[in-house]
Amino acid sequence: MTDKFQLVGSLLRPSDLLDYKTKIEHRDDIQYPFYDAFPGYKEVEAAAIQQIIEDQKAHELTVVTDGEHGRSMWHLDFLWGLEGIERYIAEHGYPFEDLDGGHFETRKDIGLRITAPLSGKNHHYLQLYKDTKAQADDHDVKITVWGIAHAFTELTVFNDLVGEGQVYANTEELRDGLIHAYKEFLTEYKAAGGEIVQFDDCLWEIFAEDNEKSFATQGPEQLNAWADEFVALNNAVADFGHELGLKVWTHNCRGNYQSRHASSGTYKAIAEKFLRDQHYDRFFLEWDDDRAGDISALEVLKDRPNVEVVLGLLSSKTSTLDDEDRVITLLNKASEILPKERLFLSHQCGFASCDCGNELSIDQQWAKIDQGQKIAATYWK
Repeated sequence: MTDKFQLVGSLLRPSDLLDYKTKIEHRDDIQYPFYDAFPGYKEVEAAAIQQIIEDQKAHELTVVTDGEHGRSMWHLDFLWGLEGIERYIAEHGYPFEDLDGGHFETRKDIGLRITAPLSGKNHHYLQLYKDTKAQADDHDVKITVWGIAHAFTELTVFNDLVGEGQVYANTEELRDGLIHAYKEFLTEYKAAGGEIVQFDDCLWEIFAEDNEKSFATQGPEQLNAWADEFVALNNAVADFGHELGLKVWTHNCRGNYQSRHASSGTYKAIAEKFLRDQHYDRFFLEWDDDRAGDISALEVLKDRPNVEVVLGLLSSKTSTLDDEDRVITLLNKASEILPKERLFLSHQCGFASCDCGNELSIDQQWAKIDQGQKIAATYWK
């Protein structure tokens, strides 16, 4: 067993659980966690979570999650679980790049409304955490949560939920309300025994000038100011987590939906703000292909000796095993920049960020995880 191989968080769901998740996707008259709408769903979900925890232990993973089996999507479920949020089926899903380079659209139940002041109290994620912790034996347990700056962007840029007649009259009020809800959630998570929180975030690359597919249309000055706001929001929540005594991690990627991606942009272009200036203890980064650019972006972390980096050099999007020579080459390059003891290995993202999952089988998923374990055990032995 080695702690040098890490999972980002999500794992492929079994077919009986997916049947319920598909039903959820096509109804907007129900509210998270949806148990009341489907007899038997809660029991199937609980059994799937119990099994995925046992599977993670059997494959000698040192930090386990509920496989994100207790949610439909990596991000929106967190907002759905806040008091004051209502979901609905929108006209369009998120735009992704298809495998042939064309346009691909995700599921459409991504619409959000704010119906009351936001609160993070009594969030269902806490029960999922408690159930996972109770079954994890002596393994560490982490909870994965949508990063606040990305969530704020969803509410303001994608859904425009501020202004006259809205619960929040302007973006400043919404920002304060959302920070308050996150702090409420983290306070109760810590009280429940939580130790590790990982904030997931896909929007860093919209600030990279070498991202040809950024949806942002602001000029350089406005985009730079927006990036500063983005970082400040994330740090407000990260700093509060540290005040509570939590380990605060983050994961960044360029989109992961049925083995598709959403954007490009290198880490080098955004390293100073999003690596140097964000107050996280551990960064899970995506380096499974050339879109992330040169690994020398890690140079900005040289003067932050307490920060760890999980290098996502393996791919969760493919069904085949990864090129081990490429992984070792990049690990060697990274260890010339940061000490090996500060580095870890992972896949670039989870295997099922949304319940449909990536295009590989459960057996192939575990084969890829076992390969990661083997590479890490050899490299750090």
